[in-house]
Amino acid sequence: MTGVDTTGDVLALLIRRYAFREIAALLGAGLLAEDIPPHRAAVAQQLCAYGQRLFDLDGEDLANPDAATGANLDTSLVDSTHDHVPAHLIRRGAQCRMPQSPDEEPRAALRTLVPAYQLVLEVVAARWRRHETASLLAALHIASQYSYLLAWERALGHAGDPTRLVRDETVVGLDSRFGVWEATDCPHTRPERAAASRALRVSRSTDLSWRNYLDRQHSTMARALGVCAANCMTPCTVMGSRREAERVRLGAACRAAFAFAESAVIRMRHAAPVGHGFGLPSRDEVATAWQGSRIVIARHGEVAAAVLAEDGFPLPGLPSLLSGIAGRRLRPDTLLADTAAEITARLTP
Repeated sequence: MTGVDTTGDVLALLIRRYAFREIAALLGAGLLAEDIPPHRAAVAQQLCAYGQRLFDLDGEDLANPDAATGANLDTSLVDSTHDHVPAHLIRRGAQCRMPQSPDEEPRAALRTLVPAYQLVLEVVAARWRRHETASLLAALHIASQYSYLLAWERALGHAGDPTRLVRDETVVGLDSRFGVWEATDCPHTRPERAAASRALRVSRSTDLSWRNYLDRQHSTMARALGVCAANCMTPCTVMGSRREAERVRLGAACRAAFAFAESAVIRMRHAAPVGHGFGLPSRDEVATAWQGSRIVIARHGEVAAAVLAEDGFPLPGLPSLLSGIAGRRLRPDTLLADTAAEITARLTP
């Protein structure tokens, strides 16, 4: 095998593994300079920066065609005024973005979480192939935190967008107890009540307050909506104003979401990679925890039982469970794969 063939084979392997940092470093070191024109190498580095943001689920910057600015990898070749991520990738990535101000348009992941969840599924599968269990568990944790909003999306007409919640009479009407501190017969915990109350005020706040809410309280507000659907014995208008069929569907979906969020595989995220014992589970340990989680989750009703489907995913049943919670089919996206394909096109001599 010649040196050129060996270099090409190694590069192809790195691209298949989504090793964006390593590819960017090779380009920055000039190791491919003889075969790759400077402009193509620069665009490839820009694509590596975007691919890494996708891989890290860094949704804040997925609408920016200049992914290199502020990136955590080598972007030394990039001219940010000329070398941009292709528009077709930006259009798709932007759908996963959380708006960074109350009035930002489009609403993206606050309109629907489906694109973000399909990206999460693609990332989970890729992390599994790479044996990166810490990052895999972090992605699962994110999926569990917002699964209540995935359940509520069809009923609300959006994915828990505070700017629309505050105009929804079922949420803010006189007979609603959502975010009302004096409502002693509401099962929300103090953090849930605080997050619900903040959600109904934050659309009138500054951009900084908005981002603080998203960082610290949005997932807790999501759980509060889950409590409304699954655990409230004295429902207010948040649930009581809805048709019986919708109440049944929401209850089943949110019970499945709670079972997922409280499962052994999610507890592993808290106990191992960030725990004081400095432990990190192997892929076999994650698989064992997931299999046990599936059995327990499936006991929580028909929607939850979808987790037992053998759907060909590395963590079998995960796409089926999330699809059941969402009430529509969710499958892994191809954004990572398509970004990698763009890198291949730039680096093919």
